Amino acid sequence: MTRRAALLFPGIIRRVSGSHFQGAELESSELERFEAIVLPHLDAAYTLARYLTGNTQDAQDIVQDASLRALKYFRGFRGTEPRDGRAWLLTIVRNTVRTWRQRRHPQSADTAFDEEQHSERIADDDAAVNLDRKETRARLGEALAQLPDEFREVIVLRDIQELSYQEISEVTGVPEGTVMSRLHRARQRLRRMLVRGGKTGERVI
Repeated sequence: MTRRAALLFPGIIRRVSGSHFQGAELESSELERFEAIVLPHLDAAYTLARYLTGNTQDAQDIVQDASLRALKYFRGFRGTEPRDGRAWLLTIVRNTVRTWRQRRHPQSADTAFDEEQHSERIADDDAAVNLDRKETRARLGEALAQLPDEFREVIVLRDIQELSYQEISEVTGVPEGTVMSRLHRARQRLRRMLVRGGKTGERVI
């Protein structure tokens, strides 16, 4: 676990240090397994939550809720390697974000995502983008924030978190083929948004 994660989520660390959680007793061996498999991915969980919510405080609250939920149901998790815990925790984070958003915007809860509607017909040759190094992070973050959630999450999971297509499929609950096509459309749209800035310098994505 990184120092940032330890500073952002001390409550999670305290919960894991005990052997009881909301009435459910966990054996010390299970707590050790949770520490080894799930806790190393708090940074990844926070990054995903921050990009999906656009707010650091909301992201911290969501990761706190998601991590405690993961701890509560960890007994049923069958993963044995640290990498196994990443997709599992990110799935819980994503679902927690969706619940959080539905509470805030209940009218959008039943709206199905239409990839065609949110995609632009552009050629790959037109999608190249160059940015000055100082502007890269800020402009990329602004562009990501304007993408639909379904596009934004695959960009974050693949290009920032570096998950495999199979892992992204597990996190998002859609087939790998859909992940690949959605990622392609998301990258196209993101590049077009960045190209409109008309800068020269460092190439992005």
